[in-house]
Amino acid sequence: MGEKRNFALRDKEGKEIGVFSGKSPRQAALKAATRGFTEISLREKGTKRVHIYRGERVQVKKPKGSPTWLPKKIWKPNVKKVGVENLPDKRATP
Repeated sequence: MGEKRNFALRDKEGKEIGVFSGKSPRQAALKAATRGFTEISLREKGTKRVHIYRGERVQVKKPKGSPTWLPKKIWKPNVKKVGVENLPDKRATP
């Protein structure tokens, strides 16, 4: 299972506004949180499953032993999983 997977970032209206990749949905959510997103809904490409996270980023001092080109303060992301939803199947008939 060690392959990268793609996750589409969805906005409040359900439009897909970006793609983040990672081995797990959490890894993709951390990447989205690093870019400043707080309400993170990620649909795994090829599935109807949507992973929902609440994210934030805080500025912290750079770690010891980091490269000299890194600024003194860096953004550190943090996410918490809220849940998983399944999108409705459009082919379903009433």
